[in-house]
Amino acid sequence: MQIASLAAALFAINVIARLVIRIGFNEDDTAQNRVSIVMFAVIGLVLATVTFFRSQRVPPSRWLPEVAAAAIGGMLLTILVGPFVSGDSPFSGGAGNFFSQVWLYSGFAVVGTLLGYWLATMLGRDYRSKALAAFAKAKLTKPRRVVRR
Repeated sequence: MQIASLAAALFAINVIARLVIRIGFNEDDTAQNRVSIVMFAVIGLVLATVTFFRSQRVPPSRWLPEVAAAAIGGMLLTILVGPFVSGDSPFSGGAGNFFSQVWLYSGFAVVGTLLGYWLATMLGRDYRSKALAAFAKAKLTKPRRVVRR
């Protein structure tokens, strides 16, 4: 359920950007490119935020496949269903446009996910850092064992 809701949220960001382009900047290519870059940046920030909070509670082996599946699902919706919001088809701009969207989406998704995880790690709030801190605390608080000779 979390994967589907995150993918839907990422697709909703795309729909909003496409509607802004369609309503406000239908003939201005420069403005359309800027709105698209802002959309990809917002997608990266959403993934960074989700990763930051998710990495604090569970190990990467659990959150990474979920975030990756949601990002791939959002990308497929964005690239294959999103153009219909604008009144186009997925391949109307040609193969170059299609694959540039794939690369941009993938790049922003990967960088956003990495930034979220690196920030949590840097602050010592990721799952592994918390587990190591708890282990160190437990080792220090154990009473010293008395050895009899």
